[in-house]
Amino acid sequence: MKRRNLIKAATAAGVLGTCASFGHSQQEGKNMKSNMLVIGADPFAVDLKDDIAAYLKEKKLKFVDVGTIKDKNEVAYYDVAVAAAKKIQTGEAERGILFCGSGMGMSVVANKFSGVVASVVESVYAAELCRAINDSNVLCMGAMLNAPWKARQMVNAWLTTKHTKGLEQFSDFLKQAVKEVDAIDNSQRKS
Repeated sequence: MKRRNLIKAATAAGVLGTCASFGHSQQEGKNMKSNMLVIGADPFAVDLKDDIAAYLKEKKLKFVDVGTIKDKNEVAYYDVAVAAAKKIQTGEAERGILFCGSGMGMSVVANKFSGVVASVVESVYAAELCRAINDSNVLCMGAMLNAPWKARQMVNAWLTTKHTKGLEQFSDFLKQAVKEVDAIDNSQRKS
């Protein structure tokens, strides 16, 4: 398979969908609440998280918040990411959306958990690609980098893009790549 062909196909694949529902792929077969999201933010990003929570409610999507609640509690990014990743591992949530200053802190911590693929995004296109190519199940965004309107577009793209969307001719390769990456992850955690 020529990587150049994959890149060309990925470039042509960026199409936004409608945020009606989302399906699972990495976690298929596990006992989980269908379409449940886990969200969370540290104190720095609570306003962006609250805006996205309102957006998810508008779209009638189910979620649980494991992070900072404005004027009630403050939870550090590393504790929020741990709580969210554990909900994904246990099947209590299918996917997660996490917020901090840059998105990177949440991603670093969440990716320490087997079965979690956390991706930091700063564009709608990146949100689509992290799902289509990497089958990301946790979206991480930075409040310092994203306005609410842009974050809503990224969340919509991420929720509506399925693994291999627009890259169907590379489906076998992309599905195998996810398995290979997961095997690397699991082997490294054991040593």
